[in-house]
Amino acid sequence: MNSPLQHLSVFGLGKLGACIAATLASRGFEVVGVDIDPVKVAAVNAGQPPVDEPRLAETITASEGRLRASSDAQAALETQATFFIPPSPSLPDGSFSSEYLLRAMQSLARVLKAANKRDHLFVCSSTTTPGAVESILIPMIERETGWKLNDGFRFCYNPEFIALGNVVRGLLEPDMVLIGESDEIAGTQLADLYDRYCTNRPNIARMSIASAELTKISVNSYVTMKISFTNQLRLIAERLPGADIHAVLAAIGSDSRIGRKYLQSGASYGGPCFPRDNRLVAYTARRLGVNAPLAVATDEVNEAAKDALAAEVAALAQPGETVAVLGLAYKPDTYITEESAGLHLAQKLARAGYRVLVHDFAANPANSPALHEFEFVEDLAALTARLDLKAATICCPWPQYRGLQWPDTVRVFSPWHLPPASSMP
Repeated sequence: MNSPLQHLSVFGLGKLGACIAATLASRGFEVVGVDIDPVKVAAVNAGQPPVDEPRLAETITASEGRLRASSDAQAALETQATFFIPPSPSLPDGSFSSEYLLRAMQSLARVLKAANKRDHLFVCSSTTTPGAVESILIPMIERETGWKLNDGFRFCYNPEFIALGNVVRGLLEPDMVLIGESDEIAGTQLADLYDRYCTNRPNIARMSIASAELTKISVNSYVTMKISFTNQLRLIAERLPGADIHAVLAAIGSDSRIGRKYLQSGASYGGPCFPRDNRLVAYTARRLGVNAPLAVATDEVNEAAKDALAAEVAALAQPGETVAVLGLAYKPDTYITEESAGLHLAQKLARAGYRVLVHDFAANPANSPALHEFEFVEDLAALTARLDLKAATICCPWPQYRGLQWPDTVRVFSPWHLPPASSMP
């Protein structure tokens, strides 16, 4: 019988990996983080967060010395299981690259082989293209070690369902823990770890690795479909005299078959997960010879919502005039601007000849270089007082934007139910 997992390693100390390592250590596990970036390693060893994420610093402090870091895979040799969370970039066809996962897992496989240390549990926390674990990752480990799956090492696919800006809480209090297991022993080991790790009692969904790979991207694809549905309704309601999209969605959401989550009028979805995972569903379907029109339409509606927002704002001012885009992050409590509605709008307006001022409470040119294209305004009060400003748009629903006072000469538009105190439709 395999002993309970207590000594763990985490390969990849980015925004998710660093939080996984810190929360595990804060819950009593002995953890070593491994990353090729010496700056991140030094930060962890100094008791400092290697990335910017709420509650991460306090969580590292709460680990009370149970967390350390290294740039050498050898540091993971004495651990029982390793969580791998390097990047898995999207490729042009919609699939995800396994390059960084292969590099990270290969480095550990070679260390384990050299030490003849068997029975290690490999845990993949990065999202993969369905089928990649069993056709690419596991065969590589078998070649490097000379061992066979479940006879020398075991494997679990265990992606997280978290939101940037709320990663620590999302890890400790998940709705669901997804485990794709190579055998019952591997799944039981990891399920037992989560019983001791989580501060709530989540559903632990255990299944085959292929089923788990499909489950991960299906969750986000379903959520994006719901968001695109609300945006499709918003575009219709805006053209139907007397229709109030907020009243419509509130009524729809009260139906228990639908629910209120993600049923909120707003901008297009963005970020590092939603767009990619939905496109990966479409790619997987194509590869298997299946038509997936819902996933394709979800993406098309999302892009149409971006273009519709740009058209609505462009109609509020003339090229050459000054417009403001408020909220460049894809959601509150993070600085990530990847595929955000605000960044798309600002780029569209700038390239159409408008003078674009931008503001965000977290994103800035230092952490989001794409913002260097625009005039970044730090002082929100100064922005709202500008006499040359013709139009303003709230693209990210930071609560601090509620109740902003605007001059009568500024036309303000927001797709969110966050009405400024003074605005013109």
